Amino acid sequence: MAFLAVTMALLLFVAAGTISYWQGWIYLAVFFGASLLTTLYLMKRDPALLERRLSAGPFAEKRTSQRIIMVIASVSFLLLLVIPAIDHRFRWSQVPAPLVILSDFLVAVGFYLVFRVYRENTFTSATIQVTENQKVITTGPYSIVRHPMYASSLLYVIGTPLALGSFWGIVAVVGFLPALIWRLKDEEQMLATELPGYREYQHSVRYRLLPGVW
Repeated sequence: MAFLAVTMALLLFVAAGTISYWQGWIYLAVFFGASLLTTLYLMKRDPALLERRLSAGPFAEKRTSQRIIMVIASVSFLLLLVIPAIDHRFRWSQVPAPLVILSDFLVAVGFYLVFRVYRENTFTSATIQVTENQKVITTGPYSIVRHPMYASSLLYVIGTPLALGSFWGIVAVVGFLPALIWRLKDEEQMLATELPGYREYQHSVRYRLLPGVW
C-alpha cells in the first residue's frame, strides 16, 4: 500500500507539475483511507481473502484473454490519474468544487460497496479462477447483480476524473469500460463451466452489472 501510495502521488503531482493540487490530495486521502480501513478489516477477519487480493495484475492471471484485459485495464487506470493531472497543469477544464467533493463521495461509496462484497464473498479473488470448495454466493449484493464487485468498482472509476477536477479524464473511463465488460463476460463463461450451480444462479439473477439495465 505504501508503494502504491507513493506511485500514485508521483503520477499525479509530477504530471500536474505542482503539489498545489488540492483535488489530488483529497482524492488520495479518500482512496487510501478507504483502502487502509478495508485492509485492516481483512487482516483481522479474513486474511486468506486479503492474500488472494494481493496477487493481482496481468502476470497473475492464468488465462491469456485475462492477461490482455488486465493490461488494458491497468493502462486505463494510469490514464485516469495522468490525464486529470495534465488537465490541471494546462487548465483544459474546470470542475466546480461542489462536483469535485460529490465525486470524492462517489469514490468513497464505491469503496464501501466493494467492502460489502468482501464481507459477503470470501472467495473473491483479484484473478479469474475457481478455488477449492468455492460455492456460488447468492446473498447480499449478489442477489441484486451477478457482479457486484465490478459494479462497485465502476463507481469509483467514474468518480475518479471528476474528483481530480477534470472533465477530460472521462476519456479514460470510456477506455476502461470495454475492458471491464470483456473481463466480466469471459469470467462468466468460465464460472458457468467450472463452478457448480452458477448456471442456475444466472437464471435467478438476471442482471450482470446494472439492475434493470444489463
